[in-house]
Amino acid sequence: MPDRSTSIHTIHVCITCRNAGDAEDAGERPGARLYRALREAATRRDAPVELIPVECLSVCKRPCTIGFSGAGKWTYVYGDFAADEVSANAILDAAALYAATPDGLIPWRLRPDALKKGVVARIPPLTRRPIAELPEAAE
Repeated sequence: MPDRSTSIHTIHVCITCRNAGDAEDAGERPGARLYRALREAATRRDAPVELIPVECLSVCKRPCTIGFSGAGKWTYVYGDFAADEVSANAILDAAALYAATPDGLIPWRLRPDALKKGVVARIPPLTRRPIAELPEAAE
């Protein structure tokens, strides 16, 4: 089993996210601005996280969108962030909480408010364990 204290934790950031009604050629997209704000905030904090820009997380109705992932952990996708330093700091605060968990499950009461409201999906970790039999349907 890998040592979770040294494993890489990733924040995927959709850089193509844009607000509803924004023109296709409206300039730098909010997702790209959020990625830049995260990169700058992570550098100032020396945050032990890998930031990966992605072209689409398919959550276009809830921009700006990010995802947390780590080896053996649940993956979370969050949306509805502003493309600013406040959101960047909240995301990095939550990323630190995520990294500190053995399974990626951050207790609800510890999550920054932006992440309580912005959950899009929770995806189980990849596993090679057999799935338990499903119980018989109640009659």
